[in-house]
Amino acid sequence: MIDISELKFDEKGLIPAIVVNADTNKVLTLAYMNEESLKISMEKQLTCFWSRSRQELWLKGETSGNYQHIVSITADCDKDALVVKVQPDGPACHLGTESCFENEVFESDENTGFNLNSLMELIEGRKTNKQEGSYTTYLFEKGLDKILKKVGEESTEVIIAAKAEDKAETIYEIADLAYHVMVLMVEAGISIEDIHNELKGRHVIDHKVKQEKMTK
Repeated sequence: MIDISELKFDEKGLIPAIVVNADTNKVLTLAYMNEESLKISMEKQLTCFWSRSRQELWLKGETSGNYQHIVSITADCDKDALVVKVQPDGPACHLGTESCFENEVFESDENTGFNLNSLMELIEGRKTNKQEGSYTTYLFEKGLDKILKKVGEESTEVIIAAKAEDKAETIYEIADLAYHVMVLMVEAGISIEDIHNELKGRHVIDHKVKQEKMTK
């Protein structure tokens, strides 16, 4: 872990801070810190910036209530920029949006990104706007019993592949199981955020238990 004195602030005594949602890795905003605001951020574990327009310290959320609880602060290889991972209480942008980066400039037709949220949106779309020939739509049309049957079948396939110590096959079957579980989630009205929050709560409990054991 490096010391603040090792960071390279610019000629105005500022360093750019890229604020990222610790849970989703979505970039929320780009702001600037000076040495004082960085120290305040670390002490309060809340983001505090230097407002270049107002020329004053700015504790994010002080007026709006949209505080950003700091999880970690990391410097880049040149030590002249920071990534601040946070858990936000509300929107990061003054316009009321989750992120300040909402205005798309370009999107490649060839290089497409993938994440579980985009897959979840696709699955939800197959339920609300049924598409002929879609396997996902077929599952929704058949209903809960069919979906549960497929979850059970894929769970068995995972067990068989894992027991055989076939890594590639196990990965394949886990992917199948994950997909069918997501279909079940949509059918049951359960979001990825619901699961995330449940696991997050368990992680906090587990972390506390580990700390208690270490102190005994």
